[in-house]
Amino acid sequence: MTGRGVQARYMAAMVIDATGSGMYLPLSLIYFQHSTGLSVGRVGAIVSAAAVLGLIANPLTGVLVDRFGARAVVVGGYLLRAAAFACYPLVDSAGPLFLAVLVVAFGDVSFSPSVHSLVAEIASGSARDKLIAAQRSLRNAGLGAGGLLAGAALTVRADQAFTVIVLTSAVAFTVAAGLIRAIPVHRRPGGGTPRAARGRGYRLVARNRPFLALTLLNVPTAFGYMVLAVSLPVYVTLHLGQPASLVGALYAVNTIGIAVAQIPVTRALTRFRRSRAVAAGAGVFGLSFVSFAVLGATAGGAVLLAGVFAATALFTVGELLHGATASALVVNAAPEQTRGRHLAVYQLSWAVPGALAPAVLTALLSLSPTGMWLVLAAGVVVSAVGVLRLEPHLPPAAVRPSPPPEATGPTPPSFGDTGPHGDPATDPPGGPTAADPPGGAPAAGSSDGRDADLVRVRESH
Repeated sequence: MTGRGVQARYMAAMVIDATGSGMYLPLSLIYFQHSTGLSVGRVGAIVSAAAVLGLIANPLTGVLVDRFGARAVVVGGYLLRAAAFACYPLVDSAGPLFLAVLVVAFGDVSFSPSVHSLVAEIASGSARDKLIAAQRSLRNAGLGAGGLLAGAALTVRADQAFTVIVLTSAVAFTVAAGLIRAIPVHRRPGGGTPRAARGRGYRLVARNRPFLALTLLNVPTAFGYMVLAVSLPVYVTLHLGQPASLVGALYAVNTIGIAVAQIPVTRALTRFRRSRAVAAGAGVFGLSFVSFAVLGATAGGAVLLAGVFAATALFTVGELLHGATASALVVNAAPEQTRGRHLAVYQLSWAVPGALAPAVLTALLSLSPTGMWLVLAAGVVVSAVGVLRLEPHLPPAAVRPSPPPEATGPTPPSFGDTGPHGDPATDPPGGPTAADPPGGAPAAGSSDGRDADLVRVRESH
């Protein structure tokens, strides 16, 4: 299968997955309240508890990716979710509900580290940036399409529609698993991580200080990403006095903007350093948060309405600059041999803010709406400055996108066979050379190709 065919199959899986998820996500709490008779508050508490417990799958995902390959973990995660969704119609009380959503949580937690590791196996150089951008764009479109399909189904007959929606989502996950399973990947003979790296496991990640710094610097930005789902609806309706219908329009601005513009924006950004684009995206987030803070002092009317849309558009621009490029920066900064573990650690910088954001952001909002936006703005500015200062300590191949393999010679190799610059994506017999320092730091004088294999980081969203 050609590199183009591999990526087409991968993207088909992403669209089908996102469409199935989009059908269910807006109705998750309502569905279980409808099927179990429990209050929405109790359903929410059960789902949240399962999600927090599901975080224990994060370090396990890293080990499994390094041992068995990203494709196997992506497929396994899809099948876990498919099995749980197929059992959803049987859930009728709190206990079965907790078990079912816990299984889904394990599948959800495994998705991000494994799917970004898979991207690293099937695309190289700037082609990775473009593939991640296409994934973000099409997944946004798929989520929107799924939501529309669910809404249409519920207008016909709600009781049967709920069951049809969850079973359709289960089928979508199964089909996506089949498509990913059919993608050929090339791994080191004997598979998995070399025994030396496997034995040290997460200690190698702990010694990779630039990677850990990049992970920590993502935490303020990850909190910033959560405002559309957590803070903005409350702020717009309660503090700005706008109708709830405006929230849907603001979501549409963001979702459609990402779906339409992510691919061309990321294609343009491949000419620049990834770290600079990530910092620029965080800086634009800061401008949008300051804009929201200023809106609190606006009298209202057309000026306030225009300001809300402008601030949301700024937020969307920040996401366009930051999202796909940050994922590519991380993927290319994680060492190939322990990529799964590195990306699992990085995923915590999204998972922990995602779990804490509802409590933290609503607490800040209750203390001072303006203060909340300014705290978020300060956080993303610190993140932007930190990434710029970290840039010299990251491997050159992570910072600067290289041309895709097709541009490196007259006979283009397949994506799975090569590293970021067309070099073989495997280490010499016996693992890394003795000159390679531990912890993923590149050796002095090493080539860009070796650097790309030695230090790579990582993504949601």
